[in-house]
Amino acid sequence: MLLCLISAVSPSVARWGTRGRRGAALPFNSIRCQNVTSTEGTAQPTVAPAAGQYRGSVLLPRTEFAMKISGQQLLDREIEIQRKCGFSELYSWQRARKAKKVFCLHDGPPYANGDPHVGHALNKIMKDIRNRFEMLRGRQVHYIPGWDCHGLPIELKALGELGTSGLGPLQIREKARKFAEGAISRQRAAFQRWGVMADWDKCYYTFDGTYEAAQLKVFQEMHGKGLIYQDYKPVFWSPSSRTALAEAELEYNPHHVSKAIYATFPLATLPPKLALGTADPSDISVLVWTTQPWTIPANQAVCFMPNAQYSVVRRADNSQVFLVATERIASLSMLLGTELESVSTLTGLDLEGGICHHPTIPGKKVPLLPANHVTMGKGTGLVHTAPAHGMDDYSVASQFKLPVECIVNEEGKFTELAGAELHNLPVMEEGTDAVISMLKASGTLVREEKCVHSYPYDWRSKQAVVIRPSKQWFINTANLKDKAKDVLQKVRVVPESARGSLLAMLDRRTYWCISRQRSWGLPIPVFYHKETREPLINSHTISHIAKLFSEKGSDCWWELPMDSLLPPEVLKKSKEGDVTDYERGQDVLDIWFDSGASWAAVLQESDSIADVYVEGKDQIGGWFQSSLLTSVAVRNKAPYKSLVVHGFAVSEKGEKMSKSLGNVVDPDTVINGAEDPRLSPAYGADVLRWWVAESNVFSEVQIGPTVLNSARDSINKLRNTLKFLLGNLQGFDPRTQAVDPKEMHYIDQYLLHQLREYSMKVTDAYSEFDNGRAIRVLQAFITRDLSSFYFSIIKDRLYCDPEDSLGRRSCQTVLEEVLDALTRSIAPILPHLAEEVYLYAPGHDAEDTVFRSGWVKSSSVWRRPGLEEAVEGACAIRDSFLSSIPGRNAAEYDLTIAIEPGLLFELMESLQEEPTSTCSQLTELMMSSRTTLASTLPRDLPADALVSKGSFLINLEGGVIREDSAYSVAAVPTSMARCPRCRRYTAESADCLCPRCQTIVEGPH
Repeated sequence: MLLCLISAVSPSVARWGTRGRRGAALPFNSIRCQNVTSTEGTAQPTVAPAAGQYRGSVLLPRTEFAMKISGQQLLDREIEIQRKCGFSELYSWQRARKAKKVFCLHDGPPYANGDPHVGHALNKIMKDIRNRFEMLRGRQVHYIPGWDCHGLPIELKALGELGTSGLGPLQIREKARKFAEGAISRQRAAFQRWGVMADWDKCYYTFDGTYEAAQLKVFQEMHGKGLIYQDYKPVFWSPSSRTALAEAELEYNPHHVSKAIYATFPLATLPPKLALGTADPSDISVLVWTTQPWTIPANQAVCFMPNAQYSVVRRADNSQVFLVATERIASLSMLLGTELESVSTLTGLDLEGGICHHPTIPGKKVPLLPANHVTMGKGTGLVHTAPAHGMDDYSVASQFKLPVECIVNEEGKFTELAGAELHNLPVMEEGTDAVISMLKASGTLVREEKCVHSYPYDWRSKQAVVIRPSKQWFINTANLKDKAKDVLQKVRVVPESARGSLLAMLDRRTYWCISRQRSWGLPIPVFYHKETREPLINSHTISHIAKLFSEKGSDCWWELPMDSLLPPEVLKKSKEGDVTDYERGQDVLDIWFDSGASWAAVLQESDSIADVYVEGKDQIGGWFQSSLLTSVAVRNKAPYKSLVVHGFAVSEKGEKMSKSLGNVVDPDTVINGAEDPRLSPAYGADVLRWWVAESNVFSEVQIGPTVLNSARDSINKLRNTLKFLLGNLQGFDPRTQAVDPKEMHYIDQYLLHQLREYSMKVTDAYSEFDNGRAIRVLQAFITRDLSSFYFSIIKDRLYCDPEDSLGRRSCQTVLEEVLDALTRSIAPILPHLAEEVYLYAPGHDAEDTVFRSGWVKSSSVWRRPGLEEAVEGACAIRDSFLSSIPGRNAAEYDLTIAIEPGLLFELMESLQEEPTSTCSQLTELMMSSRTTLASTLPRDLPADALVSKGSFLINLEGGVIREDSAYSVAAVPTSMARCPRCRRYTAESADCLCPRCQTIVEGPH
């Protein structure tokens, strides 16, 4: 009858109002075989002393798998697992096998400038979890680890206090290379210890000649398309590092303090449309505000917003007359502490034609000009414009042909062009004070104040930068942005909220400075004429240099003579092959161009498009963007299909890790422990991996003792469950003893149904890069479906039924499927534990490993929605009567369940097919002594009967029919005695075995 119902009932529609969790936890003595203590939660199972004579007939769990493992034993075990289960060969093995699909996760290169830290752990383990999942699913994983090896931080650390003093480029490069190689060696060893799957003998390095050659090919194609050019433009310049910086090499200090000023530019020529009102023309001054007073001597204009409204206002306290934006009057009045009386108003366009006196340079005049970058959020609505020292200012200069005069040298000091009074003063310190004094002397300083605001710093030296013009090499990103934004819309971004930041960063980047004034990097393949300084760079020179770099490495740029560096085509065109007119350039490429070209050097095997890039949020303006721009420039497409953007690792208090704060968490200490274990125990690699998986990686990720202890406890609880499964599968071989699902007990079929649901949910979670959800699904399945429900019900069958009985083999078949599914589903996160379990698990050859045997297996045959209704209906009834009996010990009661004829009755009847009410599957589910199913309760219930009532709602297929069935349960203390072997209340007297146990004890063992 049940089989007919299965096809009619929806798989997910059982609902009831007051029912507790399926299998809500009961007092253990009410749900277990009374003379057996489960190994789930204890190290040694025991038999009650009173039943000692039956100890040998009870099938207790047995396994050598340890419930807990810690200290040096844990560390030795993980390393042994890595060796025994072939962790080092796994990547090569899966690359050699045939697979229908390839999964490519392109590794963003970590910087080779120090020891491994928890940020590395967060990133590398995230990637490894996904790679292992995809490999288990049968895909061929393409993952080549790499390192970013060039750049100033490596150079500075390699040279130390010595600096570049007395060293040539090749000497600097040799020291930097050795330092980078040492850092790579330490990081690689850590990544391997964390269990990260890769071929560690085949990584990519940005200082490798073949990589540099591939990078130069990208450079060549972009140069050939006119996207790379040399120009004299303002760039972010680091006086502390003496080099130009890209946007991605900046970090913004939100606590930077500037000396901000309000200063006047007296009007020399009034705008033709300016209505004076009662003001004297000679008294009107344009009022500006700036947080960079040192740039005032470089001023070439004052800009206004064309469509805004402006006013001439008079100060009530001293009669000064200012021109300011109308909407800024109220704020300025409060700031100056005086009323500002409006004399006249006009639009921004009416200011055209006005000319101002420069406030510090006598005789110099500057125009009033329209500009769209002017805003009204702060200041006066009129912007002081120094084209040499501002990006927006430079745009105005380009439009109106203004001079671009640099007054700051590479050391961040004023040049002679700034005047004798300022020459050689550091612009950010004494130079600023000197300019403010000059404004005071000229009577144009209105107010000086301290301003705390976000300001760009060199991410290496942590010192403030300046904007100054320099002759550099640039990429014209303005010509790439629209296409880049278009292809980015087709890229999946996780989390989706990061997409806005990606687009905003693209919008802000009008050009990209790619040249650096250093020795440690990839030389820009350009030659300069010694007299004219004209650059020599074309497809011939670039391809020739790329070939040399591929064969000899980029050191040859300094090692080889000019006649070897210049290609034959150029030598033929020069006078008799004379190369003395040219010299090699000294600039190197920006490291973001280095890493941004990695798709061209690494991804050939997968059509140069990665399935996913996974990096921290700092790469939104870094590697994510540089990779996108170079790929769009060369191939007109993105290098990735998906982006996963994670947060940073922080302390448990949410603070940025800092040695000065003493809150730095070293992943090596996490794994191996401190010298004093009381300060930090040895957690092992799997705890570190669990921390990564369990965390909400899309925000800041906290780590510390509390989090790590919690991760360790969670793994120990998991080990407990796995130990229970392994213990009850001792001697069971699923290849010969498994029971067909159709022949199983209904409760076992039901658990397979739930296992199928679990496998789909956990697969979906991993697919969505939601490892935290995978863990929650795992824990919910173990807690609700297994520990509190299934394990509680089947222990009697496992321990007390005959060893080869259908009932026992039925639940063992399910336990083996559960063990297999759990082992495989935890494997991406906990590879060491998964392989350890697999060593003990039945049903496979001894040399097999989890990762060479595939993902979680489930069958559509396991789907039994009608059975789900039957079991959950029984659970609803059980929960109802349990709440009415004292002690909640169901085993001491006989039950009568009354249900009016209908679908619920038929479902319960299907569970009551056994000939006696003491051994039916309904009784097993109720965990009672005896269960009787009837349409009504007997009229002659004994006085001590406890009656409870409830209802269970069933939705039929498609929701066409809904049946809300009422039921009543009468619980009567059983008259049966407790069996001394199984401890169930099924014996005729206390000194007799129940019929089942009598048969087992008397029969052959």
